[in-house]
Amino acid sequence: MKWSEFSIHTTQEAVEPISNILHEAGASGVVIEDIADFVKERSTALGEIYQLDPTDYPEEGVVVKAYLPINSFLGETVDGIKAAINNLLVYDIDLGKNQITISEVNEEEWATAWKKYYHPVKISDKFTIVPTWEIYEPVSSDELIIELDPGMAFGTGTHPTTVLCIQALERTVQEGDRVVDVGTGSGVLSIAAALLGAKEIHALDLDQVAVESARINCKLNKVQNVVSVSQNNLLDGIEGPTDLIVSNILAEIIVRFIDKAYDVLKQGGTFITSGIIQNKKQEVKDALQKAGFIIEETMVMEDWVAFIARKH
Repeated sequence: MKWSEFSIHTTQEAVEPISNILHEAGASGVVIEDIADFVKERSTALGEIYQLDPTDYPEEGVVVKAYLPINSFLGETVDGIKAAINNLLVYDIDLGKNQITISEVNEEEWATAWKKYYHPVKISDKFTIVPTWEIYEPVSSDELIIELDPGMAFGTGTHPTTVLCIQALERTVQEGDRVVDVGTGSGVLSIAAALLGAKEIHALDLDQVAVESARINCKLNKVQNVVSVSQNNLLDGIEGPTDLIVSNILAEIIVRFIDKAYDVLKQGGTFITSGIIQNKKQEVKDALQKAGFIIEETMVMEDWVAFIARKH
């Protein structure tokens, strides 16, 4: 079978929404080539594993790649992707060069093209994310392993917004907590919450493909007994009280359900939000405070921001 490699040269700000567009168009995974990943200094404090080749990265900006099957609908699919990406300008998202290229690859090339980018990565004090095809031995007795197959999921779990959320969960989840994960994607945040001792987790996503991916990954990590995954639009129909809500999605979407999140949380409950680019930081902060949240911590990684907010 032949595949089409869809590649777009863009900005770090546009990576998340473009990745979502590509997944919705039928891509089963994306490759992100960010020059910042190659040139930045590497800390060994968390024992990260890196195998980087400079020829894999653009001289500037970010290249997002996805693989789509070549069929009679490919032309319409590509046109739809281009239109959806250009529509991001309505939300003041910087698309950078917005240069799109399309090339053909064979099945064998597609099957291995993205795997070379993905290795075990320790992303916090406790968590290491490991691709299913890698053999990894924990380096400490309290290390928590999350296995993911990005071919089935929405990213590898190592994007800064996901890392910020997992680090925030590590600081806030208490044994026996009830958690709601809004926009679960691959289910990685729900898996992390379960491994940290939460007793009941509702993972929600509007995309049925994400729902199936999250279910598979929850089973892979043996947390399906505490994580229920369902198709749902944000917090519509969700009743509280719950101890913690976590959401790693676009800032424009977060502000739409902040008031509902406040209502669903118990008194003293925690709302963790990420997926926020720096130039949207104040907008989300203002909306959180207007709803009645107290912002306890602002976390930053590269161009991304996460908030840990408390209902008082």
